[in-house]
Formats: sequence, structure tokens, C-alpha cells
Amino acid sequence: MPEVAAATEIHPGAAVAPGAVIGAGVRIGPWCQVGPDVVLEDGVELVSHVVVDGITRIGAGARLFPFATVGLPPQDLKYRGEPTRVEIGPRSVIREHVTIHRGTPGGGGLTRIGADCLLMCVVHIAHDCTLGDRCIIANNVMFGGHITLGEQVFIGGGSAIHQFVRIGRHAAVGGMSGVEGDVIPYGLVMGNRARLAGLNLVGLKRRGFARAQIHALRGAFRLLFRAEGTLEDRMDEASVRFAAEPLVAEVLGFMRDDAKRPLCRAADLRDADISDDLDEPDAA
Repeated sequence: MPEVAAATEIHPGAAVAPGAVIGAGVRIGPWCQVGPDVVLEDGVELVSHVVVDGITRIGAGARLFPFATVGLPPQDLKYRGEPTRVEIGPRSVIREHVTIHRGTPGGGGLTRIGADCLLMCVVHIAHDCTLGDRCIIANNVMFGGHITLGEQVFIGGGSAIHQFVRIGRHAAVGGMSGVEGDVIPYGLVMGNRARLAGLNLVGLKRRGFARAQIHALRGAFRLLFRAEGTLEDRMDEASVRFAAEPLVAEVLGFMRDDAKRPLCRAADLRDADISDDLDEPDAA
């Protein structure tokens, strides 16, 4: 029998395997399947027709909607059934037909979704991806393997993210974009193929970043992506000119990290949106 805490509700039509750990206040609806190595923390809800398998832990208060599948084997031909894992943070919401695959030994063995994330309908999260807290992934987004998102990233509907891409925190990807390169923290990319279109000004303002912080990011953006000279020289100059600005230091650190994908840049540097008007209706 599964290990079931008090005050749980398991529908008679659900199949919960022996060995599964079911926390207090968990609700498992009709026709759900829960594997033997699954842990559902307190207050998790599987609405109906949800499949959770593999070595999977779902955090307290998370909610999974019909036909979501979590912890199934990755679509990696090198995978041979190794004991890899999935973790979903507390209070995250996984909507209909989302697929989240377990990790692979070559990618660290863990696919992780942070706390308070929203994955809308028909999102695919491939093996070894890591999403930070409070990310919002809109409908029909596809993630290749080994992708890393910082906290509070927004991905617009219908986008495709190439394997090994890094997207820095508070960045945004416009809908229907094909993202082949890394996206700087606080950046905004869009298009097929996606190019850097400016800063995620809507996100910065909604999340309470100070006016001075946004102006510093804009100044650094101008220097890094519109000035003359090599990118390396511009990065060195920005590190001196904005030495007292931690957000700029974060962007520069991201750009200097070893990476498997190139940076997303503007197709035409004049296209980058860096207007000085903080009250303008910027792109999401």
C-alpha cells in the first residue's frame, strides 16, 4: 500500500502504487496514476487523468490539471532507464497536457521546476531543464533539454527554446519566438529567429525595480549592444563605468559565463528598444 497521511482524498478510480508517499490534505482525482517512487507533499492536487511517475517529488500546494504527465522517461536515445529525477516546487500550477520529463545521467539527472511557477497548457519541459521560481510559461511552448531559466522569466506562447540555452532572471521572450541563443538577465527577445529587442521594461516596472536601477541597466545596454568596438572591450568598459551597479554586474557575469550557446543579440543594433520614457507602454 502507498504511504498515505491523514485527511487525503483519493478517488476510487485513481491508481496509486505501493511505495508512493502521499502527504496530508492531498487530493487525487479520477483516473490519475501515481508511481511507486513518487512523493506528493502536503496539499498537492491532481485534478484528474494526471500521470506522475519515476523518482518525482511535487512540492506542497502544487496543482496539476488533466492529462499532465510528470516524470516519464526523457526523449533521449542515450537514456537507459537510469534512476533520474523530477522536482516541482511548492504552489506551482501545471495546466492541461503539460509534459515534464525526468533528467538524464549526462545532464545531472534532475529536471527541476521552481516554486510558484505557472506552466500553461501544452508546455513541454525536456530532460535536465531547470526553471527558477515564479516563472510563467505560456501555452504551447517547447523546451529542449538542458535549458536553464532564472527566476521570474516569462516565455510567450508558441515559442521554442533550443537545448542548452540560458535565460537570465526577469527576462522575457515574446510569443512565437525561436530562441537559439542565451538571453541576458532583464532582456527582451522576440522573433524567428529571436533577437534581442531591448530590456524587459514591463517586468522591471511591475516587479518594483527602482528607476535608478532601470536607468543603469539602460546605460549598460547602450554601451554593450550599440557602441562601437568589440563586445569584449565594451564589457570591460561597462564593468568599470557601472562598477557600483549590482544588476549590471549580474548581466556582465551572465555574459562572461562559459556557455554552450551564443548570446542573443539585436539583428540591427538600432532596433534595440532603450527609450528613456519609463512610463511608455513597452512590450511585455
